Amino acid sequence: MSLTPSTDATAADWISSSELLWPELVSFGPAGFPRHARLRFISDPVRVGQSENEAGAYGGTLSEAERLAIAVSVLRKHTSTPDELFFAFWDGFGFDMPAARFEVPNREFFLYSGKVAENGSWDIAVADQSPGQPWMPDPAFIWPADHTWCIANDVDPHWAGVGASSEAIAELLAEPRLDAVAAKPAEDQPHYY
Repeated sequence: MSLTPSTDATAADWISSSELLWPELVSFGPAGFPRHARLRFISDPVRVGQSENEAGAYGGTLSEAERLAIAVSVLRKHTSTPDELFFAFWDGFGFDMPAARFEVPNREFFLYSGKVAENGSWDIAVADQSPGQPWMPDPAFIWPADHTWCIANDVDPHWAGVGASSEAIAELLAEPRLDAVAAKPAEDQPHYY
């Protein structure tokens, strides 16, 4: 599966024009969703001041990309545009991506469209990637064309935030392969130091 570079960033206007403060925007996506969840990649810290390297093994046998792909497979049932998905990749990894760019305060992104692969891979064109390099960044945002949900996967937290309908979040929370918990974006979220 290969994602297509977007030639303009219009599809991301609802994110780039959001009036949310940037930490909430990059952690949970644009405002307006009735419910939110955190998709945890590792368990939350158990004490104040805990370092992420003290957390132990990362999230079991599934990679972050695989967990994101499972979340997308659940959320695709809750959109009228399941095959019209957008993927934004943070420009902070140093790759030169041939796609339209958009920005929010403190972050800039490359915009792609396409479908998610079952294995959670994001096959994208990167001009300066070495041949055979297996690692690609995970998307910072994923959303359908109808804006019925949004996954925000900022580089700093140990989780991705999800905004969606109550039904979609309930199904996400019930998915046994995922470690997801209900969340309120305006509240302080657990974090490692």
